Amino acid sequence: MNVSALPGRTRVVILVVAVLLFGAVGVVYVLRARPEAPAPARLAAGSSPAPRETALEAGDLLVVGAGASQDSGTVLAVPASGEGQPRSTGLRCKRFYAAAGTGLCLRVTNGVVTGSEAIVVDDHLREVRRVSLSGVPSRARVSASGRMAAWTFFVAGDSYLSVGFSTRAGILDTRTGTLVKSLEELTLEKDGRVFRAPDLNYWGVTFADDDNRFYATVSSEGRTYLVQGDFAARRMRVLRENAECPSLSPDGTRVAYKKRMGGTSDPWRLYALDLRSGRETALAEPANVDDQVAWLDARTVMYSRLRADSSDVWTVPADGSGRPQLLLRDAYSPAAT
Repeated sequence: MNVSALPGRTRVVILVVAVLLFGAVGVVYVLRARPEAPAPARLAAGSSPAPRETALEAGDLLVVGAGASQDSGTVLAVPASGEGQPRSTGLRCKRFYAAAGTGLCLRVTNGVVTGSEAIVVDDHLREVRRVSLSGVPSRARVSASGRMAAWTFFVAGDSYLSVGFSTRAGILDTRTGTLVKSLEELTLEKDGRVFRAPDLNYWGVTFADDDNRFYATVSSEGRTYLVQGDFAARRMRVLRENAECPSLSPDGTRVAYKKRMGGTSDPWRLYALDLRSGRETALAEPANVDDQVAWLDARTVMYSRLRADSSDVWTVPADGSGRPQLLLRDAYSPAAT
């Protein structure tokens, strides 16, 4: 059709219709070509996301697999009784802890430069926050509400028996985003005075149910101390000597920890302290335990115990009675949800 031969008003109408038509086609093309919004990333082994059925569920006992099995280094979920088939979450961590739908995974990153990181995940194992750190993962803890997360890394040495070892402990408030990368940023008091020393090391944090008060270990000049901290006030105070890796009971009345009581190769034994009376009780575990215990329930603590080629999770009553019981083989870093 010869458009130039048509009347002027008709040519204008045809041009307007053509412009609108081509514009509509362009919009449809762009909408079809636009990529879909990415789904929330899930932290898992390899590139595939963790399946939904491996979400953190109440009643599970969460551990990291150990030994020569294919699940070594992977977070597993098993019934709290320790019986039944473990379910793999696909999450690979050196240390792991979880409470109230919040998980904390400590791991070493591989790349041009080897580093470490603390990764907070939600109840479906989706990454919520990542903190780049340095060193070897040692301890992980989450408060009962799931709000507060704490970690410990070796920045020199890889054992509490190492000569000249150095640790760094940090705390993250997952609700406000407040991050303290090292407890050395807080003020420490000993015998009513501010205590400063160039060799201070902190490790093994545990939280009270108010998400503010916490307990931890500090060492200086070869001595270790149990400290109580106030996160909001940025202050800590020494409570007693010779207590490491504390773990507060669910009711907040007792702290379980390890004490140096044995020889140089097997120094640690488990104790529980009543915070009200100050009475200390030796637990009925005669073996050396180099771990931060966790509470299986209000009466029982659980912990990992090393053997030649692996480690296992054991339990013992927290009142000094009974005897140790094997809960789960080839596992460590237990957490009861």
